[in-house]
Amino acid sequence: MISEDHPRRGFNFEDDPEESSLSPAERRQRQLQQEVMRTAQSAVDSSHRSLGLVYESEKVGAETAEELIRQGEALKRAEKMIDNMEQDMRTSQRHINTIKSVWGGMVNYFKGKPEPPRPAQKEQPVSYEANSRLQNALTESKQQEDKYQASHPNLRKLDTSGFGASASLDNGPSDQNGHPKNKQLRAAHQQLDSNLDEMSLGLGRLKNLGLGLQAEINDQDVSLDALLNKVDTMDGKIGSTNRQLKNLK
Repeated sequence: MISEDHPRRGFNFEDDPEESSLSPAERRQRQLQQEVMRTAQSAVDSSHRSLGLVYESEKVGAETAEELIRQGEALKRAEKMIDNMEQDMRTSQRHINTIKSVWGGMVNYFKGKPEPPRPAQKEQPVSYEANSRLQNALTESKQQEDKYQASHPNLRKLDTSGFGASASLDNGPSDQNGHPKNKQLRAAHQQLDSNLDEMSLGLGRLKNLGLGLQAEINDQDVSLDALLNKVDTMDGKIGSTNRQLKNLK
């Protein structure tokens, strides 16, 4: 008998009439069964956390892919601006050549008023297509995002109220899918299998995102090198034009 001054610290099988009728071997078996349930609960909880980490990684990868695509669009716009500047420089060079020509003054005299400048055309939006591998991977991840949030809102966990010390196990054989007959343990195994399947699919999508990001980066490296070459060429032409204009004074 435990006095009130010394409260009970743990569960004692002798306090349970049902347990008190069990033999030591049966009690040991019950303890092992309960330990199996606690292990199953821990495995399910761990799989939920791992699945959440996979989802968060995929979300970061998708956001990185979108940012990389925006960067590609910016490179495309910059290249378009350089091309427009190149065209303007050619026009300026023709005018300089006309002024420098011996007959340039006479030509301009008889030519009369110059033609009015053409109205500026509305700039067409720059279209940019990212690497096809990245586009496909991003589309796949975006399609899966809604499904994942619907099936795992806030890392929703399996109801494990039947797990732990209060759970009981039967000794029946497993079903044809390898799951035990016990209701709670079977539910845990099924949830664990489902989470592992989703983790495998998520890791596959992460791999595709990584390969797509690498392919897009390689493409943008080529575009960036071409843009830098154009900028260097344009810088040389601007310097040459400035020197010619100074010589006309």
